[in-house]
Amino acid sequence: MITGLHHINLRAPAELLATLRDFYRDVLGLTVGPRPDFGSDGYWLYAGGHPIVHLSAQRPHEPQRGPVDTAAPTTFDHTAFAGINAKAMAAHLAALGVTFHESRSEVTQQHQFFLQDPAGNGVEINFPFEG
Repeated sequence: MITGLHHINLRAPAELLATLRDFYRDVLGLTVGPRPDFGSDGYWLYAGGHPIVHLSAQRPHEPQRGPVDTAAPTTFDHTAFAGINAKAMAAHLAALGVTFHESRSEVTQQHQFFLQDPAGNGVEINFPFEG
């Protein structure tokens, strides 16, 4: 039985890892924390004490994944994060020059931001409606 989402893992070439780490740390506010020694480079980024984003170095023998590999198309659209204080996050994103668009869903009672990470992965941030 599934009880929740444990983490997402993004595997990328070594030169992209630091860029992704910086994005998830500096833009989304996750914290870089301990990561077991898997014998490869990577980072674990934490929210609320849990490592929710894993970044792993793509090994030289591994093919690149996703839309670039037309033989293996992906259906992945985005990862959604829960947030607080949409106004502060909007100001933070604007100050960093991060492009995003907003939506307010009456159905889910959420204020949503949509953006992309440096690798082109979709990112959604959901905030509760604020009075």
